[in-house]
Amino acid sequence: MRRPGGHDRSAPTGALCVLAASVLWGTTGTAATFAPGVGPLAIGAAAMGLGGLLQALLAAPRIARDTARLRDQRGTVLLGAVSVAVYPLAFYSSMRLAGVAVGTVVSIGTAPLASALIERVVDGRRLTRRWTLAASLGLLGTVLLCAAEAARSARTSHGTGQSSVAATLAGVGLGLVAAVTYALYSWAAHRLITRQLPSRTAMGAVFGLGGLLLLPVLPATGAPFLDSWSNAAVGAYMALVPMFGGYVLFGWGLAHVHASTATTLSLLEPAVAAVLAVLIVGERLPVAGWTGVALVIACLAVLTAPAPRLRRRPEAGTTGPREASGAAAPEFPGTPHPVAPGPLRRTLPGSADGRTADDSRRPSSTPPGPSVPVPHAPAHAVDRPPGPPPAAAS
Repeated sequence: MRRPGGHDRSAPTGALCVLAASVLWGTTGTAATFAPGVGPLAIGAAAMGLGGLLQALLAAPRIARDTARLRDQRGTVLLGAVSVAVYPLAFYSSMRLAGVAVGTVVSIGTAPLASALIERVVDGRRLTRRWTLAASLGLLGTVLLCAAEAARSARTSHGTGQSSVAATLAGVGLGLVAAVTYALYSWAAHRLITRQLPSRTAMGAVFGLGGLLLLPVLPATGAPFLDSWSNAAVGAYMALVPMFGGYVLFGWGLAHVHASTATTLSLLEPAVAAVLAVLIVGERLPVAGWTGVALVIACLAVLTAPAPRLRRRPEAGTTGPREASGAAAPEFPGTPHPVAPGPLRRTLPGSADGRTADDSRRPSSTPPGPSVPVPHAPAHAVDRPPGPPPAAAS
């Protein structure tokens, strides 16, 4: 399996896996609205807890085989597992308080910023100008969307506007907690994969342990799942499709792209969630809210657009492959090719004509044979065939 780093030809496949996972994740907020009697803590525990345990069960043989290597990385595994346990509780509570669109955009839209800062502080990766531009667009879009949703909540609260605004702000705060924990467990899984652990082992260990940490929450809050078939169906869908299936795809993606890139690609999720919230749930976003969503999508486009490749231009007045390589064309046929300055061009030992090690590998433009007469040379300097000298004229 190719590891992230440098140029990886499988990076587009990894990006597609992350985008596919993001589409599945974008359905979670809308699905949760079909179980209004189930609290956000129960939904988070059922989705991430059961989904994580399924991942651990799928990867159990590999986890058992790599136990010693996981033990060496126990700090990273534990950090990822705790983040996995905190993330769904904060994420679904944020959507319940601030709305599906705002909760999703804040939680996912600010995760690339948190992920890039983690990689900068821990791994020493430099923040590029492209990332700075994209992060600015994403943050501006998040602020616009939150402001639009807070204003809408204040207008429709009918005397309870202050408490509604407070709930929205609390949801935004929980969304930021979700963003940080999302970035942390993505970074932890990516770090395990880059240390020669298979993605299935890394994801199974991190999410399996996180699922175990979430199990006590489910019995305490999950009784409403048993009240109706629709509630049970929502819980089963959340655990199997977006969490289990989505994070299997996400693990494959992390094997080929950096964590900051993966969290940035997952910005597709808030766009999917916002569209589904408007089309299915019936939420309404003002113009400022749609502008915020557009800026988040622009952030995604900036970071995923291919960088232009700089092509080396040949020197003026040169044509052909030999001239484009940096060496000037010979003035006369058969004369040695001039040596271009550079650290990699070495004159062959014992070479009197200035040929280099690089030239020795090229086919000569003149076939081997006697030396070519020099133009305008004196007559006595021209090579003559062997034999007696010509007789003197009488």
